[in-house]
Amino acid sequence: MKLSIRVDLGDGPYTVTTNLFTIVAWERKYKSKSSDLAKGIGMEDLAFLAYEASKQNGIVVPAVFDDFVKKVQDLGVEDADQARPTEEAPSDDN
Repeated sequence: MKLSIRVDLGDGPYTVTTNLFTIVAWERKYKSKSSDLAKGIGMEDLAFLAYEASKQNGIVVPAVFDDFVKKVQDLGVEDADQARPTEEAPSDDN
């Protein structure tokens, strides 16, 4: 499961992508299964995933998760369709 998350801590937005390690860290912290995310993702869940993915990508974030959350100005999931544009299917009019 990969999510591209847009994060703005006040210094301009950046995007991070989750990976298996990020998801496992979330499962361990919240004692849930990743399939639970399909039912809907809460802001704390999204913030935690962004926090862990930021650390994994070498982005300097506060050492304490709550301090990271206090700095977040904007947080959201990037549109998957925007990241993978597709071409229109050919018509049968040929």
